[in-house]
Amino acid sequence: AATLARLAADCDAIMTNWAKVPQAVIEACKNCKIVSRLGIGIDNIDVAAARSRGITVTNTPGVMDDAVADLVFGLILGVARRLPQADAFVRAGQWTADNLAGFGLGMDVSRKTLGIIGFGRIGRVIARRATGFEMRVLYCDATPASAELEQELHASRVQLDTLLGDSDYVVVQVPYLPTTHHLIGASQLGRMKNTAVLIHAGRGGVVDDAALAAALKTGTIAGAGIDCCENEPSVHPDLPACPNVLFTPHIGSATPATRMNMVSLALRNLAVGLQGGIPPNVVNG
Repeated sequence: AATLARLAADCDAIMTNWAKVPQAVIEACKNCKIVSRLGIGIDNIDVAAARSRGITVTNTPGVMDDAVADLVFGLILGVARRLPQADAFVRAGQWTADNLAGFGLGMDVSRKTLGIIGFGRIGRVIARRATGFEMRVLYCDATPASAELEQELHASRVQLDTLLGDSDYVVVQVPYLPTTHHLIGASQLGRMKNTAVLIHAGRGGVVDDAALAAALKTGTIAGAGIDCCENEPSVHPDLPACPNVLFTPHIGSATPATRMNMVSLALRNLAVGLQGGIPPNVVNG
């Protein structure tokens, strides 16, 4: 933070991806007009401090919805059909004429129930993917979707406890805020089916990783697909020991087109802000 504060002191703008922009950096800025975030989550920026200094904060929503939704379904299929284990089985030479069925069974995805916690843009795109698998969709969100959209996506709004208890696959897709810290902990995991899978491709800290590791070890839930962790890139030490968890290193937006669109939108926000206009994606207006 000290290095960034020194570098940003005389800057007119800051563009950041993962780097933290805390209060100390904001207060060191003499001329800064805008902090442009490459990505959606803004928990790495002290938005309140920026607002108090009249500094605009922007992000890049919308351009990564498809890429994240695709990854979510990749994690669902990867965990359900045990794809990493299947790959390892073949590479180890265990698939032989005498062991044709030795790998064992996975889980079904089609016509199962998908629960989505957070039904914003990405949550709705995930639900749209689910229609191709003929899945029943439950969602939990403070704001209900329109009746027309619910009908189109075969989605029903329910309370969190109902979603957890009824879903075969639970996707966590909410921003990290003080109110969502450890939204999914031991109590919530305990309400899930022991055959259910948790998919987390949102923001680290929304899921209590220690509680998740315990639930995976004890068979409270059947598996998990994780694209984000608390304190990443550090991973809770108990999680890698769980054979029923599939990791990806926060790659929800990691496609060439998505990253290019993120940069383009971040630069547009930056340019408009520096010219004295209102950027298209202000988060602290």
